[in-house]
Amino acid sequence: MRVIFKLIYKDFLVLIRDRGGLAMLFVMPMALVLIMTSLQDNTFKSINESGINLILMNNDTDSLGTAIEAEIIRSNFFKVHREISGQKPTGQDVKEAVASGNFQIGMVIPANATRQIRDRVKHNMDNLFSGDTAAQAGHDSVFIMLYIDPATKNSLRSTLQGSIREYAARVESRIVLNELTREINTRLMMPVANLNQMKQETVFYREEYVARGNKTVIPNSVQHNVPAWTLFAMFFIVIPFASSMIKEREDGSLSRLLTMPCSYGTIMVSKILVYLVVCFLQFVLIMLMGVVLFPWLGLPALMVTGHLLSLSVMAVAAALAAIGYGISIGTIARTHQQAAIFASISVVILAAIGGIWVPVFMMPPLFRSISVVSPLNWGLNGFYDILVRNAGLADVVRYGIWMLLFSLACLIIALYYHRLRRELS
Repeated sequence: MRVIFKLIYKDFLVLIRDRGGLAMLFVMPMALVLIMTSLQDNTFKSINESGINLILMNNDTDSLGTAIEAEIIRSNFFKVHREISGQKPTGQDVKEAVASGNFQIGMVIPANATRQIRDRVKHNMDNLFSGDTAAQAGHDSVFIMLYIDPATKNSLRSTLQGSIREYAARVESRIVLNELTREINTRLMMPVANLNQMKQETVFYREEYVARGNKTVIPNSVQHNVPAWTLFAMFFIVIPFASSMIKEREDGSLSRLLTMPCSYGTIMVSKILVYLVVCFLQFVLIMLMGVVLFPWLGLPALMVTGHLLSLSVMAVAAALAAIGYGISIGTIARTHQQAAIFASISVVILAAIGGIWVPVFMMPPLFRSISVVSPLNWGLNGFYDILVRNAGLADVVRYGIWMLLFSLACLIIALYYHRLRRELS
């Protein structure tokens, strides 16, 4: 036991002597979480808090144009502009403003659009009561021009188009029924009630975020970014970890340590304990940043109440997986260059297929299948289940077990290669 404490003290001294590297282990992940969360939070706000810039040119001063404009404003989905540089635009101005990227969408409602709808209804009613079934069904159609920035993502473009078409169809239906009622009342001796009163919606949609325990959870950018980049930071310790192992092997420190009454496994245990503390401190600092700093900066707060034990267990399991991976790389690699290049690239690959940057459900089928082998995916699923789906420790323990098995497999591989290298030497 005394040997273990001395080895831990030695590894602790080696770690703190590289102050620059130690600072990067803590400062860089926190900066990364802050930047990514801020960027993604602005994306959330741009969609949910009137952030879609829409330039509106309403040339119809009657029912259709007024109602569509009111529906768009009431939706709280768009930030509506009616002027460009303080002046009322023309149709060409709207088109050019969208093309230049100043607005995500532009809308031009033509003049006399409402009158055209009324004329069409009147014309159709005249044909209906005259019995002239061969007559044309209406006058010219009304075209509302939508100009959309080509840089807008397809999913957002479809949402915008669908929303605006829904508003226009709803208003047009109301106008048609009003005009139809008026035309019928002018031709019949017994007036009828407004047909709009008979039009009642019977199908409604209710949207609700569901989680365990009937607890409503609304996901935000913080809940998604904090666990993702915490895992990424933990796994990036494999670079300094592997480098320190190679340095000890090259300068003879490892050989001198093995002359002590301890085994290679004992030496590895001391490193595991030291870097486990480092990883857990990373986790704690980033969690504190989400709980305390983010609200002060105007970002959503990270809600961890009631989940501290589950989050801590997942963090320890993820840290052990990262440490085991670092030990295997440090044992197998022969030079610093090999360790640094392989460790950095492999961690990036594991993060990419694990869903750190792109959600797994958005990946092609092949990569969705591959993602299940990434330990970062296991950790990410565990954190998401806790923070977003209100899962308990029993619900995510399987992810912790998988990461522990991954760590154990890496340690077995490291011990095998160490023994093999000693036999060959």
